[in-house]
Amino acid sequence: MEVTVGRVAKAHGIGGELAVDLRTDSPELRFAVGAVLTAKRRGEAARSLTVASAREHGSRLLLRCEEVGGREDAESLRGALLLADTDDLPPTDDPDEFYDHQLAGLTAEFADGGVAGTVREVVHIPSGELLAVDVGGRDVLVPFVKAIVPTVDVAAGKVVIDPPDGLFD
Repeated sequence: MEVTVGRVAKAHGIGGELAVDLRTDSPELRFAVGAVLTAKRRGEAARSLTVASAREHGSRLLLRCEEVGGREDAESLRGALLLADTDDLPPTDDPDEFYDHQLAGLTAEFADGGVAGTVREVVHIPSGELLAVDVGGRDVLVPFVKAIVPTVDVAAGKVVIDPPDGLFD
């Protein structure tokens, strides 16, 4: 299984560097020299990339990969998601911290035990995270905060939600 660790925003310079928007809390591990990532653009074949160098540039990371030969090649990767194998992820020490792939597929139950739906994905927005819960074919976005999602039990395959009135109407 793979997890998204970044997205190529654009090419940077003429040498083939990639300006990357980060989607990981551990860029020093995910983008270490020698790390192998998968670049995937919607509707295209995946491409393997080996990190040759990485450096901070404002809020982005400038990434040079062995397989990217120049600006045109880098530009062809614009919009690609950069994926890493979940087997390479370090375990989390915080019991209230989860990787997105651990939450996707969990059953979302109401506090009274009734089934609300299934967590489809975690949506990251500037103000925090939302759980996209599939409820009969439509997504309900649930703020992923302790007051609304008091229990996450990955081993049992469920999250317990206590939504405010009207959220699931």
